[in-house]
Parts: sequence; structure tokens; C-alpha cells
Amino acid sequence: MSEATLSSVAGSAVVNAGRQKALRRFEIGDRIFRVATRSSAIAVLVLLGGVIVSLVQGASPALSKFGFGFLISDAWNPVTEKFGAAPAIYGTLVTSFIALLIAAPVGFGIAVFLTELCPYKLRRPIGIAVELLAGIPSIIYGIWGMFVLAPFLQAHVQPALIATFADVPGLNRLFAGPPYGIGVLTASFILAIMILPLISSISRDVFDTVPHVLKEAAFGIGCTRWEVIRSIVAPYAGVGLVGGVMLALGRALGETMAVTFVIGNAHKIHASILGPGTTISATIANEFTEADGAIYTSSLIALGLLLFLITFIVLAISRLMLMRLEGKGAR
Repeated sequence: MSEATLSSVAGSAVVNAGRQKALRRFEIGDRIFRVATRSSAIAVLVLLGGVIVSLVQGASPALSKFGFGFLISDAWNPVTEKFGAAPAIYGTLVTSFIALLIAAPVGFGIAVFLTELCPYKLRRPIGIAVELLAGIPSIIYGIWGMFVLAPFLQAHVQPALIATFADVPGLNRLFAGPPYGIGVLTASFILAIMILPLISSISRDVFDTVPHVLKEAAFGIGCTRWEVIRSIVAPYAGVGLVGGVMLALGRALGETMAVTFVIGNAHKIHASILGPGTTISATIANEFTEADGAIYTSSLIALGLLLFLITFIVLAISRLMLMRLEGKGAR
């Protein structure tokens, strides 16, 4: 065999060895990446399971003592160790629902304006201004709500609501009572302001995904701008809008400090939304440092478990709604 052939064979062997080393190195890196990502996913599940187990263990004394009555009782007396979660559950659900009723239309309107109506030069400044609301700490919202919003509502809005609906059956109970300023309605306004940037930013991003060719085709056949928004943009972005609203609802359900400042922190269920109330998170924040008995502490942990379950149920329902909407869109 000639020297040229030997050198060629030797060169090929060196190249093949180099390729095998490179492939082996890539394979090792791929395995490390796979293990790291899988470990991260498992760590999230383990952490979530640990939280659930800790809440169940901490809440078991109170749940064992009160049973199902814990969910429907409005008692909250640390002296006699009689506790019930009904006022906190009621306040959490009502304030979040009213906040969505206020924030969702406004957030959709802001998104429509920024994507369809606003001059191009003003879109970015206005969008940044709206999103800056999300960066304000919740305690600042609470202080502003207590010293600015609550007095304003007490002096101007609540008396007008009471006088307007005084003779309307049903609504006269919903807007009854002296104008305290603080209360369920005030807390709902604060929550609405806090979740507004989330709804508007998600809605704007969803509206931006609507293909321009669809809107141009609608304009080409003579549709007005309102008809394009109603018949083209809104149906196309429906799934994303529902997802944004549900994310905002999850934020509203767990909000603590801002609500604590303005809701009144009364463990009572009032028919009027002008009256004081409480939420699960506000009750925990107010009383956890003062809980000195086993049942007292366990009752507060049970409230945390209920909030966890409520949030999980809301997110599960939202996921099912999104799956159904996506299925209808695919058909």
C-alpha cells in the first residue's frame, strides 16, 4: 500500500474520530438538557403537591371540628373559637365578579381604541401609560383607595346610588344603607383598576393577531369600522379575550393588601354592596399574626386552602371554556 493511501486512511480515521467525539459531546449535552428540563417540570409538581399537603395538614383540625358547617357559617369569634368561612368566600367572589364587570368592558374598549382607532404616534405612549398601572404596588392602591377614592364615593357616588334605586324593588336592597365610603363596592373599584392593565394588554395583543387581510376585505365590501370590529375582530380574538379575563379573575381572587384597606373587614354578609365585608386573603392578612390558638390558626389555614381550591376551579373552568371555544373555531 502506497504512502498516499496510508496517509489518506489515517486522515479519514482522524476525521471519523473527531466526528464521533463531537457527536458524543452533543449527545451528552442533549441528555443534560433533557434531564434539566424534566427535573424543572417535576420540581413544579412536587412544589405544588407540597403546598397542597401543607394546607390540608394545617386545615385538618378546623375542618374536623366544624365540618361542612365551616363553609356556610358566618360566625367568627376567636374567644369562643367559633369560625366560619361564608363571609370571606362571599366577599371574595362578589368583589372579583363586580371588578370584572367594571374592568372587562373598559379593558376591551382600550384595546379596540389602541389597535383600531388610535393614531399611530399615540399608540405606544397610551399603551405604556396603561401598562404602568400594573407596576404600582398594591399597598399604594390601598392607601389611595382609603384616603381618596373612599371619601369621594361616600360624598358623591354612594348617596346618588342610594337615592336612585331607593324605589326599585330588588336593587334598593343591593344599594341600601348609609354611605360608609369603604365597603364591597369600593374594594371592587380598586380591584377593577388593578386588573385593568392585564385585560387591556392581553386584549390588545390578541387584536393585533387578527390578519389585516380579513379587515381589509370587510372594508372592501362596505362594512363600517364598528361592523369590522364586531363581526371580524371580536370573533377571531374570542379565545384570547376569554383567557385574558380569566387570568384577570385569578389576580382579583388573590389580591390582599389593597382590598384590606378599603373593604371594611367585617365578618358579615350584607345584601348591600355598599356595606363593609371581607375576603379570604384580607382575613388571613389581618388576623394571622394574632392567631394564638390551634383552632384559630387552623381556621385561617383552612381559608387559604379554600382560596387555593377556588382559584384552581376557576382556572380549570377557564381552560375548559378555552378548549370548547378552540373546538368550535376548528369546526
